[in-house]
Amino acid sequence: MQNISALNRSESWRSFWMATWLGWQIESNWTDPFLFAVYSIVKPLASAGILVVMYTVIAKGNFNTPIFPYIYFGNAFYIYVGAVMSGISWAVIDDREHYKTLKYMYIAPIHIPAYWLGRGVARFLTGSIAVVITIAFGALFLQVPLDLAKVDWPLFFVSLFTGIAMLAMMGLILASITLLIAHHFFLIGEAVAGALYLFSGAIFPLDVLPAWLRPVGFAIPITYWLELMRRSLVGNVAQAFPTLSHFSNLQLVGILVGLSVIFGIASTFIFRFCDYRARERGLIDRVSNY
Repeated sequence: MQNISALNRSESWRSFWMATWLGWQIESNWTDPFLFAVYSIVKPLASAGILVVMYTVIAKGNFNTPIFPYIYFGNAFYIYVGAVMSGISWAVIDDREHYKTLKYMYIAPIHIPAYWLGRGVARFLTGSIAVVITIAFGALFLQVPLDLAKVDWPLFFVSLFTGIAMLAMMGLILASITLLIAHHFFLIGEAVAGALYLFSGAIFPLDVLPAWLRPVGFAIPITYWLELMRRSLVGNVAQAFPTLSHFSNLQLVGILVGLSVIFGIASTFIFRFCDYRARERGLIDRVSNY
């Protein structure tokens, strides 16, 4: 039994690292390195610029209120949500519809969930570039309060990696569901990320939502993750809003870890169900041909 367990772990790690290398090659080889670098810089700056213009119009150019860093950091770290979830779920569409290799993945000696998670690492890396550029631009040119000497680094890294693991589990759930749907739902990752954008407190406190919609936000682990990321970087500025101010940092970490474990368990059962249904219905090698 120990030999079988060790063999399964070895297969999972091999699948993960192989998929990580493959995902990075796919994400970065569509153009020359210079254009890829320009694209990686311009895209997050354009997104941040749109947010700044909207805020300028609404707040009449007042960047000294706590709401601006609240919005700016929330928007910056939300880049990970779309990147990680979409990267993992898109791997199914990419392999099945574009390269037509998903059926070969299933008969190869690899662990499919680990392979999908590895494919999502490339999007995590490109997303990290976008997050760093966005935050640096805000600190240098928009007076976003960020003092590296005052950052709570232990809280930052614990929250960051716990949140990424949580997003990976959500991406695995979407990838499993993608096994059962057709090609025209290829934007399922972006669609879910866009929907959660309104309910996670990314750009405004949950108190702005109608009372009957707020429970949705409190049930989403992304809400607590974004709050922790803000607190680790800007401390009391992030706690100036009453929504989650009654929770301590340790309580928020506990909630985030608990919800991440729940999503991890759910992803395992959902994958098994969707994988079984896809095999039974012959969907592993079925393409939409459009």
